Amino acid sequence: MNIAQTENPFIIEAKTCGCKNKKNITYSFTESSHSLCIDRREIILAQIQACDRLLKYVKDKTELVVIEKEISDLKLALDLTNY
Repeated sequence: MNIAQTENPFIIEAKTCGCKNKKNITYSFTESSHSLCIDRREIILAQIQACDRLLKYVKDKTELVVIEKEISDLKLALDLTNY
């Protein structure tokens, strides 16, 4: 039997990094038990969820713009995976 219990229910964690002029979003996997069994659509959905959680911790307008653009780009990528 293959049963895994994780402390964190989220697959991906998002963080902002970089200097004030050029900020980026970085991602890291938080669940290792089945990270190889997820497809592209699930990864994109997890990235969107991670960015949504990150919005709660925005420190300035620059971060907000970067995160909102990332969410918009990810939603576009998600739409393209439906074809």
